[in-house]
Amino acid sequence: MNTFSQALSKEAQARLISVVKNGTYELRSVDHSQIAGKKEGVNLVLYKSGKLVVQGKGTQEWIEFVLEPEILQSSATVSSISSEATSAPLPRIGIDESGKGDFFGSMSIAAFRLTEDLMGDLDTLGIRDSKRIKSDDKIATIASALRAKALGNCEVLVLTPETYNSLVKKMGSVNRVLAWAHATVLENLLERHPDTQHAIADQFGPEHQIQSALKPKGKAISLIQRHKAESDPAVAAASILARDAFVKQLNELGELAGCRLPPGATHVRPAAEDIVKRAGPEILTRIAKTHFRTTRQVLEATGYDPALLGTPEPKTWKKR
Repeated sequence: MNTFSQALSKEAQARLISVVKNGTYELRSVDHSQIAGKKEGVNLVLYKSGKLVVQGKGTQEWIEFVLEPEILQSSATVSSISSEATSAPLPRIGIDESGKGDFFGSMSIAAFRLTEDLMGDLDTLGIRDSKRIKSDDKIATIASALRAKALGNCEVLVLTPETYNSLVKKMGSVNRVLAWAHATVLENLLERHPDTQHAIADQFGPEHQIQSALKPKGKAISLIQRHKAESDPAVAAASILARDAFVKQLNELGELAGCRLPPGATHVRPAAEDIVKRAGPEILTRIAKTHFRTTRQVLEATGYDPALLGTPEPKTWKKR
């Protein structure tokens, strides 16, 4: 079982308690704890000493999408990152995605080709992992500046919920869809910059998945896959582009749904249930990632068969 532990500051402890109390966690009673909760793939305990312990197969994803951006609120910038640490010379392409952990909205994948000339510009713009930037307006401003400075070095692929849901069903897993999308943006950028010899991406599954999805140009380069790849400035720039595309699409889908769609995977059920009551269950295929367990929960809560959109039917479900 994956296990992670870290001592939290008083401020981070307060944020964690708020996230657990207001999220979709099942609260537990644990001796000497301030709060303890569990959800699919994650069990966490915050002890009175301030030590946080997290266990479960979803630990790494929880750290990336909840702990770091929402609780620790880290803010490392390019100036504090060594470009040498990646072992990938310049120019190199960074690849990242946004929306993977969000129930509503698209999954957006971006690639950015970083050159020696652009390093100073990224530092001036304050480029860092997009999950550490709280303001959507700031994300949009930085993404716009990146495109203005080096449009030919930017590549973005937006998988709308309808496309994403179809691909997950066809390919059988989110990681296979991710691998195909990473390979696609990389290949598209290499078409414009065939002299690029190096790329770096976050490792989200077995290393062979992206490699097997690559076409001839992609197979010819050196591709590094590692955890925390967003610490590399090329990947951080890609994460900004991907997040900007995700937010813009989320806003457009909100107009379709007739309300603001909340990001993330917590606090989304009330909005989803209200939308289904107004527009019917099929709208979820157009605005949400239907393989999420949330889909089943929303359908059950609104009186629809949880298996209606291809979600597994819980054993105890009874039609209202």
